[in-house]
Amino acid sequence: MSYVVALTGGIGSGKSTVAESFARRGVSIVDADVIARQVVEPGQPALHQLAVRFGKHVIQPDGSLNRAVLREYIFNDPSVKQWVDQLLHPLIHAKTRLLIRTATTPYVLWVVPLLIENGLQKQANRVLVVDVDEQTQLTRTMQRDGVSRQQAEQILRAQVSRQQRLACADDIIDNNGGAETIEPRVASLHSRYLELAASATRQDIDKNE
Repeated sequence: MSYVVALTGGIGSGKSTVAESFARRGVSIVDADVIARQVVEPGQPALHQLAVRFGKHVIQPDGSLNRAVLREYIFNDPSVKQWVDQLLHPLIHAKTRLLIRTATTPYVLWVVPLLIENGLQKQANRVLVVDVDEQTQLTRTMQRDGVSRQQAEQILRAQVSRQQRLACADDIIDNNGGAETIEPRVASLHSRYLELAASATRQDIDKNE
C-alpha cells in the first residue's frame, strides 16, 4: 500500500488548489469530497435512503441529491447530521480504503476536509495542513458558494479551530498569499514525500526478509 499523506484545511483554505498542484506531479489523489458525492449519485442505495428519511424534496428534478435542502436539515438539527454521518461515512471510508490500497504511485494524497473533526489523522502517515486566516476563509467561502456571511460563519464554527488543526500538522502550506506561493512549497514537499515513501518501503522490505 502507498504511503499516505492526508491533506486538510478549513473551508475556503484552498485545499483543491494545493491538491491540483500535487496531481500535476503525478501523485494519486483520493478526495473524500469526490467520494462523498459518488456514494449519493442517482441509483446509489444511500440516495434512496436519504429520500426515504427526508422525503422527495431532497431529490432534484434530474434525480440527483438536493444538497442545499439536506444542508439546511443538517445545520438545523444535530441529530440529522449524526444520522447522515452514520449512513454515509462507512461507505466513504470503504471506497477510500480501496482506492488507497490499489494506488500505484509512491504516495497518495488523501484530501479530507474533516480529517481532524472525525479523528482520522492516525490513518495517515503524515498530515499536511493548508492554513489561512479566518477572515480569508469567510471571504472565499462567500464568494465561491454564494452563501451569506452568517452561513459561512456557521460552517466555520462546525469545524475545529485553526489552532487545533495546526497542532495536528506535520507540514503546513500558508495560503494567505496568491497561488504563485503554493507551487514552490508543493515542489519541496513532493520531493520530501517521495523520500519518506521510499524509506517506508525499504523498512517494509527489511521487515519481511
